[in-house]
Order: sequence, then structure tokens, then C-alpha cells
Amino acid sequence: MDPDVETLADDDVLGGDGGEAERLEAEAELLRNRLRLAVINIATTEGKKVGMEIADPVVACIADLAFKSAEQLAKDVELFAQHAGRKSIRMGDVILTAHRNEHLMGQLRTFCQDLKGKDPCTGKKRKKSSKKDDNVTKI
Repeated sequence: MDPDVETLADDDVLGGDGGEAERLEAEAELLRNRLRLAVINIATTEGKKVGMEIADPVVACIADLAFKSAEQLAKDVELFAQHAGRKSIRMGDVILTAHRNEHLMGQLRTFCQDLKGKDPCTGKKRKKSSKKDDNVTKI
């Protein structure tokens, strides 16, 4: 297991006595820092490929933008699941969040199909027949 994830699970590191809000803030800060490190690594690697050096403020701006975008995506996905009357998020919810970006939606559907073993993944369910219709007796 990743050492950072292990420390994240440890209540003492996250202030187990401090409450849920502090724990969530500590988790968000850990994720933000890990994303910054990943962005720095990617920017440095890609900059070296083309012979450029990317300024630190630019990298920080890209990392913050990516984190805010991921936060908004998480909120949207959660709202789709709540709207459907569920407490868990499904792949279809994630695909629905990308409805304005055709390219991203296509990539997500392809990824979904790869995960499910080539079963079609549309993000939509067929309607079940209502029990009212089944219980109607014909005279």
C-alpha cells in the first residue's frame, strides 16, 4: 500500500479527535498536494521533450485549475446520482457529466466498454414495467 494512503487512513494524522470537517480538509489538502506533484512531474517531463522550461507559477496555476475541475466533476457526478435516487455513483453518472464534450464522452464510453468486457455502456437504463400495469385484471 502507498505510504501516503496509509497515513491518510491513520486517524491521528488526520486529527481523529477534531471532527469530520477537519478530516475532510486534510484529505483534500493531501490530494491537492499529490496532484501538484504529478503536474510538476508531467510539466517538467514534457518541457524537457521540447526543450522548454515551464515557470513555477504556470505549473501551480495548471495544478490548481485541474484540482478545481476535478472538484466540480465530483460534485456534478454526486448530483446525478442523487437525482437518480441513489447513494452510489455509477459509470453512467460519470459519462453524463461529459455530455458537453463529445470527445471525452466517447473516450469514457470506450473505457467503460473495456472495463465491462465489451458490453455496451450508454449510461441509460431501460424502464421497467410498472407493477400497476402488471396487477391490472382484465374483465
